[in-house]
Amino acid sequence: MARGKKSEKGQTIEERLEQALVPAEEQPYSVSENWCWIVLGNVTAICRGASPRPIKSFITDDATGINWIKIGDADSGKYIVSTKEKVTQAGAKKSVFVEKGTLLLSNSMSFGRPYILDMDGCIHDGWLAITPSKSVEKVYLYYALMASEWYFQQVAVGTAVRNLNSERVAKTPIPLPPLAEQQRIVDRIESLFARLDEAKEKAQAVVDGFEARKAVILHKAFTGELTKNWCIEYGADRKRWMTKNLGDITINHDSQRIPLSREERSSLAHLFDYYGASGVIDRVDRFIFEGRFLLIGEDGANLVMRSKPIAFIAEGQFWVNNHAHVLDTADEISMDFLCYYINSIDLTSYITGSAQPKMTQAKMNSIPVPVPTIDEQGEIVRILDTLLAKEQQAKETAEAVLDQIEAMKKSILARAFRGELGTNDPTEESAVELLKQVL
Repeated sequence: MARGKKSEKGQTIEERLEQALVPAEEQPYSVSENWCWIVLGNVTAICRGASPRPIKSFITDDATGINWIKIGDADSGKYIVSTKEKVTQAGAKKSVFVEKGTLLLSNSMSFGRPYILDMDGCIHDGWLAITPSKSVEKVYLYYALMASEWYFQQVAVGTAVRNLNSERVAKTPIPLPPLAEQQRIVDRIESLFARLDEAKEKAQAVVDGFEARKAVILHKAFTGELTKNWCIEYGADRKRWMTKNLGDITINHDSQRIPLSREERSSLAHLFDYYGASGVIDRVDRFIFEGRFLLIGEDGANLVMRSKPIAFIAEGQFWVNNHAHVLDTADEISMDFLCYYINSIDLTSYITGSAQPKMTQAKMNSIPVPVPTIDEQGEIVRILDTLLAKEQQAKETAEAVLDQIEAMKKSILARAFRGELGTNDPTEESAVELLKQVL
């Protein structure tokens, strides 16, 4: 039997082809007859980035600096378009320089995510640079790597921080159609993704605008605009609104609070809510408060960050530690009205400390509060409940749409690499023949 032509490494084309192809029993699923499964490392060159150390010694603001490409410079798009930092020429010599258009794959932190560089630069050691051979179209490979998330999840190692390496990535099985089909698949994916991205942009705008819309509604509530028509109908006078300090319209119960350490709580039955500065943080086997109370965070980062409501209402039987003020309200003020108001205003001038922000009882008591009639307060609360519930529903619907779009993109990729997008031409020469030409 005639033997195939020997390559430079002393292997025949048939031997190299056998190495490049995924064995039939290891192929994840069946593909069209003129496609084949390839082992990524046999049709690409994979190079890991490098980080000069100590990195701070090589960071520069000089105009001659070279883009320093880190994982944090990537977002959810296809391209990496800018960097936050640059390295010196000396730092570049200790790293790996790559050119614009290079295909990158993250191998740590948010591992297994491909990107294409839109600039030259040096890559951090959390990146792998992947250079495909002529048998694989670069953008096709980009999408194929996106569709390989399942594989990367299987082979990543580590507990606290999972990661990949060039050896594991090199073993990734990739479905390979003929070159013309690769381009058709790319075109079809990008056409479908473009439509989804339009919907995504609109849904994201709803989510991103939620806090701004909420702030506008609250501002209108506490300037009397929301109840303008109500006042006309019931003959109420906006000028009758008064301003009082919070301490004059509330009853403080801070002296009844008792903190329990995590160790103390760990041995208790979980029967009653245990509140901290931003809400329920645990459950305990007893309670010290019973009824309906307004809790306002006393300390912690949330006073500044406002990632959670600062004021919230606790009802029933519960325990409160010393990180939340506990208030009841006088007859002239609605607890729900006051809760909405506190969450709507800027509290910066009532907070002391930076490393550990704190709002003392004295500072809190000095907060001026607009006080309409109790009936108008009730109407304001009713309107706010309705409007903010609608805004919350719109936000949640938009978030569900975003999740659906991501699921649809994954479905499109899965179908694309099974030849199910209607782009395949079975009469085209097999991808195996293409491999033989480049091996």
